[in-house]
Amino acid sequence: MLNVPSPNPERSAYARFIPREELGSVSNWRPGTLGGGLRPQPPAAEVVPPPPPPPQGPTHEEWLAQVDAARQAGYEQGYRDGMAALESFKKSHAEQMERQVGQVLQSLDAEFDGLHAQAADAVTEVALQLARQVLRSELEIAPAHVARVAAEAVEAVLLSARHITVQLHPQDLPLVAAGADEVLRARGARLVAHPGIERGGCRVESDAGAIDARIATRWAQAAGALGSEQPWAADADGDAGAAEAAA
Repeated sequence: MLNVPSPNPERSAYARFIPREELGSVSNWRPGTLGGGLRPQPPAAEVVPPPPPPPQGPTHEEWLAQVDAARQAGYEQGYRDGMAALESFKKSHAEQMERQVGQVLQSLDAEFDGLHAQAADAVTEVALQLARQVLRSELEIAPAHVARVAAEAVEAVLLSARHITVQLHPQDLPLVAAGADEVLRARGARLVAHPGIERGGCRVESDAGAIDARIATRWAQAAGALGSEQPWAADADGDAGAAEAAA
């Protein structure tokens, strides 16, 4: 060992030895290390950089701004959805009301048509009752009209017809004989009293056919043309009531 003076004469321990901390990188010598130099030192541990700090969250003001923006966006979206729903409701409501109004109008039209038909039928019935009453009065006041009825019935018979007979109520026979004498003689017609024929009418028969000019038959034809089945032989009281109602 080296014999060097101790830097601290008060410590005798350093008389012969040099402290290791003063030697630095000097190592102990061992055989076989002359050609190889110093032994390699182990690599220093790799320094791992610390992780980056986490991102900072929004500030209180930024958070409030984001909340206000989200609230505004939600309000606008809700407003658009509400307006769309309102328009859809208005459209469906309008279509429903249009269908209901159309159904009501159709129902009213049908009811009005029914009322018109009923009113027309009522007017026809009243008119027929009045006409029947007037005709009966006319037959009573001027029974000689039966002569004209008989003459027209005889003239309606075919010219080739033979054996023409005119059936009349017994009370109308002299009236027709006096009022239609020329027509009867021209066609060779013969008058026949028939109690089943009502006064004011007649029935003409021949070998070519028959013509029914009775009051009931002519009345049925006239009423049928007006769409009524009101018979001629109706209640006289009903005719008087219809006349009073019409008056």
